[in-house]
Amino acid sequence: MNETVTLLSAGVAGLLLGGIFFGGLWWTVRKGVSAKQPALLFLGSLLLRTAVTVAGFYVVGDGQWQRLLVCLLGFVIARYMVTRLAGPPAEHCDVPAKEAGHAP
Repeated sequence: MNETVTLLSAGVAGLLLGGIFFGGLWWTVRKGVSAKQPALLFLGSLLLRTAVTVAGFYVVGDGQWQRLLVCLLGFVIARYMVTRLAGPPAEHCDVPAKEAGHAP
């Protein structure tokens, strides 16, 4: 029973870590389009999201591969959940690209 609760909590932690990572990525992409310094925003977001995720996996795993595997499963499930909640990409560019003219 105790091992089941531990693995279940590792899965929930994986869901939370995935939600933070991929939700943060979604937020960064939406804000990065209109940011004055998008490179700084993307770099800072990447470092923060990665640090939180790696630290979370380290704490949750506690040296046991079973916990890491269940946490990873929760992380991947969170990816699909955030992808579905974010919806399809915005179709604001319906104008086809203009073809380059040929040299005379």
